[in-house]
This record gives sequence, structure tokens and C-alpha cells, in this order.
Amino acid sequence: MKTGLITSNTYQNHYTGDGHPEKIDRVTAVIDNFKKQDNKNLLWKKASIFNQSLLVKTHSSEYINQVNLSFPNNGLTFLDGDTVVSPGSKEATKDAVASIITAIDGVQNKDFKNAFCAVRPPGHHAEKNKAMGFCIYNNVAVGANYLIEKYKYKKVAIIDFDVHHGNGTQDIFYNNEKVLYISTHQYPYYPGTGSEKDKGKFNNIFNIPLEAGTTAEEYLNAYEYALNKLKEFKPEFLLFSAGFDAHIDDPLAQLRLRSEDFYKITKRTLELSKSFCSGNVVSILEGGYDLKALQNSTRRHVDALIEFN
Repeated sequence: MKTGLITSNTYQNHYTGDGHPEKIDRVTAVIDNFKKQDNKNLLWKKASIFNQSLLVKTHSSEYINQVNLSFPNNGLTFLDGDTVVSPGSKEATKDAVASIITAIDGVQNKDFKNAFCAVRPPGHHAEKNKAMGFCIYNNVAVGANYLIEKYKYKKVAIIDFDVHHGNGTQDIFYNNEKVLYISTHQYPYYPGTGSEKDKGKFNNIFNIPLEAGTTAEEYLNAYEYALNKLKEFKPEFLLFSAGFDAHIDDPLAQLRLRSEDFYKITKRTLELSKSFCSGNVVSILEGGYDLKALQNSTRRHVDALIEFN
């Protein structure tokens, strides 16, 4: 079976202003790179129509209403100091969430074996009641809740290897025994959360804080703890919050991974999880702000998804 590549055209309408790091080019670079490769093992699919009721398990109705009212008729609106919306953000935001729903349905229906969602805006900083750090809705959290509600999964794991801690995902699932959230991230660093002392109500939060300057070897050694936690939890479905800003060339952080390391992270995780989640894996793009590094890293991440049987 092939690997699904889920995207939309509407990401191009989410304009964040000149000089903003979370720019349209991020996803354009990724998609153009995959088109150029023309890999026959990829099945391209557009995000399906999104039902806003899917947001209610993840975000408060007050927050959803606030976001709906925030999209301007022209110009830009700031949801926080970093998080910007424009008129076109409304559809892009919906399609980013819809992409992970489309990917999950595709894996469940065996349309493809696993999937990567190349969309924006990212999601893992968005809390239940708050936009933050370029993120409006928490895409991966909506996906996890969808797996629990629609497909009745009892154990869902989220692995977040973005260089920034996914404070929003931790916030949303802190008291949820059905979701294990694992994060590797530079610490102390934005957003200031992600202490290893944060365990969750059911020991379901597992943070691996890393110092600035952490090398690939040090990272991969630390990642073994993430894999051990995953093995202990034995999820039935695995979601990646796939940020590629831990790359040595990324301008927003100071970890020292290279593109090949994202292949190793993905491959190790897939090999370990095969015995308990039967290859049920969906990945969604989070950060990554050097375009060349982002192209190469997403390619190697998806290579590992394609190779997995």
C-alpha cells in the first residue's frame, strides 16, 4: 500500500505578513519538492470538507466562536503576539484540521497505509482556549480526539519532535488517560513549558527537555526514553507532531539534527510500534523554518513512512 500525502491549496491564502517565519513558502517548498520527486509510492489527496463540530472535543465553544469572529475582511488580525490571521486564514485553518481527519479516515479505510499532512497553520501550541505561537486550532489534538470518538480507540499516542514544546497538546490531554503525549524539545525555550516534572494526571505526559546545542547523537540517545515510554503504553494509533525546526540550519532554535536524523527518528518509531499499532500512523507538519532543511527533512521523514511495511 502507498503512503498518503494530504494537502490543500488554501494554505496559500493564510497570509501572515512580510517577514513572518510561518510563511506560505514553507508548505509550497515541501509540496513542490514532493512533486519534483514524483514518487509512485505516494497517493496525493486533498483535505475533505471539514465539519466544525469536530473542534468541540478539543477547544471550548467560546474559543471557537472567538476564532470565527477574528478573521478580518481585509488586512491582518493578531490572535496573540505571534499568531496572525488574514481573510484567507479561515479556509486554511479549516483545511489544516480537515487534513488530519482525511488522513485518519484514509488509514482506517485502508486507502493508504499511513499518511503525512503537508499543511499550515501548525497546531501544537494552540491550547483549549487560546491561540499561540503561530497556531490557531490544535490539528493533532483534534485528530486524537477524533480517533477516540469516531473509531473508539482506547490508546492514542502523540509524538512531538518539534523543537518547541507543544504546550497546547499537553494542556488539552493533561487529564486524559487515553492519550499519551511525548515531546522532545529545546528547554528552557519558547514557550517555556515542557518540564520533565509535568507527568499528567495518569502519567500520560512525557517530556524530554534538551539543552541548546544538543547534537544528533545526544538527541537519538535521549529519544530511546521516548521509545521506551511508547512501548510501555502500547498505543493502538500513533500521531506525529512533525516539526523539523530541530534541524541545525533552522533559524529559530539551537538543536543540531540533520535531515537524515528525522529519517532515523521515524524509522525507529515505526519499527517499535509495529507490534502494537499495526502501522496505524498519521503525521502532520508543525514547525520548520529553513526552507531547504524543511524540504530535505520532510522528504526523509516520508521516506521512512513509505518504506514501512
